[in-house]
Amino acid sequence: MERLLESVLRRVIVRGALTLTTASGRTLRLGTAPPGKPPVAVRITCPAAERGICLDPELKLGEAYMNGTLVMEQGSIADFLDLVMSQPLAINPTVPAKLLYLARRLSRRIAQFNPRDRAQRNVAHHYDIDGRLYSLFLDDDRQYSCAYFEHEGQSLDDAQLAKKRHIAAKLVLEREGLDVLDIGSGWGGLGLYLAEMAGAKVSGVTLSREQLALSRTRAAERGLAERVNFELRDYRDVAGPFDRIVSVGMFEHVGVDHFGAFFRKAKSLLKEDGVMLLHAIGRADPPGVTNPFIAKYIFPGGYIPALSEVLPHIERAGLVVTDVELLRLHYAQTLKAWRQRFRARWEEAARLTDERFCRMWEFYLAASEMAFRHQGLNVFQIQLARRQEAVPLTRAYIAAAEDRLRRAEAAVRAPLRLAGE
Repeated sequence: MERLLESVLRRVIVRGALTLTTASGRTLRLGTAPPGKPPVAVRITCPAAERGICLDPELKLGEAYMNGTLVMEQGSIADFLDLVMSQPLAINPTVPAKLLYLARRLSRRIAQFNPRDRAQRNVAHHYDIDGRLYSLFLDDDRQYSCAYFEHEGQSLDDAQLAKKRHIAAKLVLEREGLDVLDIGSGWGGLGLYLAEMAGAKVSGVTLSREQLALSRTRAAERGLAERVNFELRDYRDVAGPFDRIVSVGMFEHVGVDHFGAFFRKAKSLLKEDGVMLLHAIGRADPPGVTNPFIAKYIFPGGYIPALSEVLPHIERAGLVVTDVELLRLHYAQTLKAWRQRFRARWEEAARLTDERFCRMWEFYLAASEMAFRHQGLNVFQIQLARRQEAVPLTRAYIAAAEDRLRRAEAAVRAPLRLAGE
């Protein structure tokens, strides 16, 4: 296996340099380091980890790092993944790895079959863990989805606020009191924003008990409990109609077998002049499978679709696509910020969980970041309506709405006071 691993890596590493110490103690120097940039150095501590990485790298590389059998000796796991995933040619998988991919592709509909009870369990796996963990690396509003970076150097908190503003603008909230359904309402930040800044009446649904509890607490603390209602409910059980529907970071959990039902339900919930905004991760490549490490440890039942898988279901549901925007590197920047924040508070995270969990989480954040940087993942925002006249003729209304929302944000901010005033 050592020779096989060496053969594969020598063909792949053509940009940058990697130093690999194998389980037998051999040191392999692969590629050429640019001037002034030292090679990334890793060590594999046991033959079993070496075999696993050769036979099933998509799963076993992450497991080896998580279990401590892949050790970073120079650079971070993010540096290593950046090096490997940015190579001009994808890693040529071994025959066993190809067979595993084929098996996963053939079984993906089973893996993504998400009836109500299974959807609830899948959500609980990721979101109903100690809520303090998320506070270590998310922004103050706990936005756990792609931020919208309007300019270089913008802080994560400001970019997440810009994301909420951008989404609100696309919802065409031209008057107060519009009924808005938030499918997958998370910790409530978007729903609270729409109520406070745009005067909407928001119904948020989630399958996470932890998120529901915090969302309701936040609504009460902000004095918005009468205008924002959060419930533990599957979107398939919601009764409408609504003027607007928004869904951020939830569609990735729907599953390919349920895309049609999702959009048919959305249409049934929209009023005749209603507008919907779907914000979800997508892939630039043709349809594929969920990364096995992510599927096993992070998001069971999840799947990142291609637009070619989504648009036909929208068409068949009888909805009109009124706008599509791709946020390309925004999620890479978001994940980088999350990863850096998580690393900075590693000791606190380890006290809440353990070292193995922390390595798993770091690998998840780093691998996801590099997938957005190098492997065609992006975020799409699809605006939908029952009638094409529901949305203004040009996109100028988006910038105008964002300007109005900025003024509303400024009006509700507490004025800055000096100590003692």
